[in-house]
Amino acid sequence: MHMNLEQIIRIAQGEVITKELSTDVNIHGGCCADLMSDVLAYTRPHAVLITGLTNPQVVRTAQVADFRAIIFIRGKKPQSETIEIAVQENIPLISSPFGMFELSGKLHDAGLTSYETNDSN
Repeated sequence: MHMNLEQIIRIAQGEVITKELSTDVNIHGGCCADLMSDVLAYTRPHAVLITGLTNPQVVRTAQVADFRAIIFIRGKKPQSETIEIAVQENIPLISSPFGMFELSGKLHDAGLTSYETNDSN
């Protein structure tokens, strides 16, 4: 099921960090990861990335993987360089007070599709 990023932000009790970017974005699925190699290996485009990493590489990886937004868990906030790159790449950044497990459950329960697949299983 697709969800609008606005719905996801409400469920995540999120704070939008990149206020200059539109959050009227359709999201097709979600992925949770702190290893960017996992993000590249196991996800599909038009997803939201849920992560605890806040460095610029997260945004660069999200851009390569065609993510539509990034949610940082446990209230984390990225450094200014990360925000600048996100604005350049038009990738909204959100901070949620929830941990990864709880936020994933909330979004999945609300109908967001998991994009974490491992076709070798």
